[in-house]
Amino acid sequence: MAELTPGDAQDFVERYKRAWERRDPDLAMELYRDDAEVRLDPFAEPAQGSNAIRAIWNDVAATQDHVEFDAERVWAVGRTILTSWHAAFTRRSNAERVRIRGFSTFELDDAGLVQRAKQWAQSLVVGRDATLKPEGGE
Repeated sequence: MAELTPGDAQDFVERYKRAWERRDPDLAMELYRDDAEVRLDPFAEPAQGSNAIRAIWNDVAATQDHVEFDAERVWAVGRTILTSWHAAFTRRSNAERVRIRGFSTFELDDAGLVQRAKQWAQSLVVGRDATLKPEGGE
């Protein structure tokens, strides 16, 4: 099992960024094994398997707009990628602008696909996005 290089880790995080910012579940699913596990909250049960993970990304596509994601630091340790990051998006339902700061780990298999991902994040509503009309017509 070859260790990841810093460049491998940067490339992976760039693909993750592209999937989230484009709100593209198909692009996102290219990152995961069929039997992957994703834990968005350290105290919640993980989403397991491609159907559960696709449901997460479908929800992102349906509920978020104007997504921005930037990795602050990216490390490669063996076959694991560690990254501190910040993001922002607008909730489509009510035009609230949300900012997030987080830390994620992605454990990759030999093919470079996620077998386990964990996230720790804090978010804050920072205002309303005047460029987006809420879905409810508020």
